[in-house]
Amino acid sequence: MARGRKRKPGKRLPCGKRPREETQREAMSTVLEARQRHYGVTARQAKDERLGTAMGRLAFAGHLSADQYAAGQLYGEIMARHRAVMGLPMDQPRSVTALLINEGIFGGSAPEPDPELVERVRKQAASAILMLRTADSDAPGMVGRKPSLLVHALVCQDADAAFWSPADLRNLGHGLDALCRLFRISSGCGLVSSA
Repeated sequence: MARGRKRKPGKRLPCGKRPREETQREAMSTVLEARQRHYGVTARQAKDERLGTAMGRLAFAGHLSADQYAAGQLYGEIMARHRAVMGLPMDQPRSVTALLINEGIFGGSAPEPDPELVERVRKQAASAILMLRTADSDAPGMVGRKPSLLVHALVCQDADAAFWSPADLRNLGHGLDALCRLFRISSGCGLVSSA
């Protein structure tokens, strides 16, 4: 007679453990089910990686063009690189351990970055911030929040924009269009939906 709990069915490694691929597959199925539930999409649509971020969900819903989405992603990469090079904590730490490592409390410290790299990253971040501030001042019929605040909240802080007002979505599009011009992303920038 066998002792203990009954074994779960499925393939096993020679040591008796279940392979990790199955648990990754199970985790992905949980994510897909949650996306279907939360965003009301089909199983096929739930596999779209854009649903993983607030900006991606706006692009998926058709509120942002592909160029605006690309400009937002590039802005997010530049700002994350800037924070890392300047030794600032992440906008969104994914875990307590990551936060402790970032602060140098746990896991040692990173080597000092090259001064040329620091200068280049600072210039890229400064030009992006300046372009967004310019978009703040030349936003048409400035109603709602400033484009720079909206872009930063959506891209860097992953603020959910599902219930933003039409004026805020227009201003967000204006800020992302300014980034399209800065990054020289295709001429097809523009807010897709006016709602």
